[in-house]
Amino acid sequence: MCGYTPCGAAGATNERVHTVTAGPHEESTATMNTQTEPAMKISEIAHQVGVEPPTIRYYESIGILPEPDRTASGYRQYTEADVERLRFITLARSLGLPLDDIREILGLRDQGEPPCAYVREILDQQVDAVHERIQQLQTLAAELNRLTQQAKSLPDTHANDPCVCHILQPHDPNKPTTDAPN
Repeated sequence: MCGYTPCGAAGATNERVHTVTAGPHEESTATMNTQTEPAMKISEIAHQVGVEPPTIRYYESIGILPEPDRTASGYRQYTEADVERLRFITLARSLGLPLDDIREILGLRDQGEPPCAYVREILDQQVDAVHERIQQLQTLAAELNRLTQQAKSLPDTHANDPCVCHILQPHDPNKPTTDAPN
């Protein structure tokens, strides 16, 4: 499991290089441990990390997870390094980070650059976006509460009324509510 390593600290010594797409027309090198590790099938890594195999295949197709080695019969073989990378991707996604930002973070790391400054910037942006979304949700909650209170004083719509339900119709707060004709 990936423990805390200060950004910029020396990495592993037994590595093999994989080319990973860092952007639409960019490539970077991803390093992976070359120690003899037991290989895992896609279902095993999926279970271990808690994602579905199609998600893993998607991450490979967009270049944030390197294409794994394959057996002679074509089965993907994942390593512990793949598990750690997938855990990072899963955590970043759970924090709401877009895939492009995750790709950038991994690209920096794969190039041997510490991505920590970029991660701080992205986290600050994410916090701002969450606060904005909270404000939007509070505004929505206030409007829903207003409609709920207003709905208590409105009669039900009559069958011959062209209005689907006047509770969800624009209401002029200055105009008194009247019942539809019987």
